[in-house]
Amino acid sequence: MRAGRALASLALLACLLWAGQARADTCSVTMSDVVFAGVSPISPADAYASASGNVKCTWNLLTPLPPYILLLPKVLVCINIGIGTNATSASPRTLGNGANRLEYNLYRDATYSPASVAGGSAIAGTSPIAMVLISPNLLIGGTLNAPFTLFGKIPAGPALRAVKTVGNSDTVYSSSFAAAANITYTFFNLVTPACGGGASASFPFNVQATVVNNCNISTAPLHFGSGSFLAGPVRAQGSLSVQCVNNNAFQIALNGGSVAGAVGARQMRRVGGSERINYQLSGSLDGPLWGDGTLGTSMLSGTGTGEVVPMILYGRVPVQASPRPGDYSDTVTATVVF
Repeated sequence: MRAGRALASLALLACLLWAGQARADTCSVTMSDVVFAGVSPISPADAYASASGNVKCTWNLLTPLPPYILLLPKVLVCINIGIGTNATSASPRTLGNGANRLEYNLYRDATYSPASVAGGSAIAGTSPIAMVLISPNLLIGGTLNAPFTLFGKIPAGPALRAVKTVGNSDTVYSSSFAAAANITYTFFNLVTPACGGGASASFPFNVQATVVNNCNISTAPLHFGSGSFLAGPVRAQGSLSVQCVNNNAFQIALNGGSVAGAVGARQMRRVGGSERINYQLSGSLDGPLWGDGTLGTSMLSGTGTGEVVPMILYGRVPVQASPRPGDYSDTVTATVVF
């Protein structure tokens, strides 16, 4: 009888060993794309985006072995993010549109610090997103979902200002992680293992940034100075500056002013009176009238570089009857078209 009981115990232990080896516990990841919307390369502010992910782990019918029979089985999940397409490193990563590149990076948290760059064992100096999930039930297992967030940042500065738009249109830069993102996962009971072991599974997502055309324009007053007679032309120079996205064509129009409202026949009015003085504006000394393209005027044209470009505004008061003394002024609106 004792021999029979011993044989029965051995058979039960063999069943336990076989059942533990046959378990098919699994983990997988799904994640949305990281989408930077409306990125202006000439903005002084950083651009931010994020993606929502979910880790799903399933424990099948469990048969844990001693001495862990009273411990809930766990799993270490390590989310590894590679460099993606259109990039050669993670310091920084780059998005691409043809041969053009846009620098950005992905982070494990919202500190956006170099230490939090999302990566893994394949990228030196980086770490994966790691989490430990615990089985919801010791005997029958179950499924757990663990959400996580991946953070993205495009830093403002010289590198961003150099980014181009193509064809004078909003331009999409992108990177695919279909072959550059995976998880490794290891089921355990007591001692937490290191990342990199166990099973693995890949998951796809994309990073995308829409770069928009944009321009900034600023002006300074133009002063003709003081004089008593208009027996000869009076000339003056003012300044105007424009900053447009790299490779973005633009035109600058000047309206007809607040006094005459005529691009081909501008006038200044005496402050507190009705007397007027005729004057002209051009983009070169005594050059063609600068206006809005109507009534014989032209607009100044150029292509953005991403940097602020200063321009000279030339003013001229032609020979005319000298009006009553006083301060004469007009307000002209400059508009950049892109």
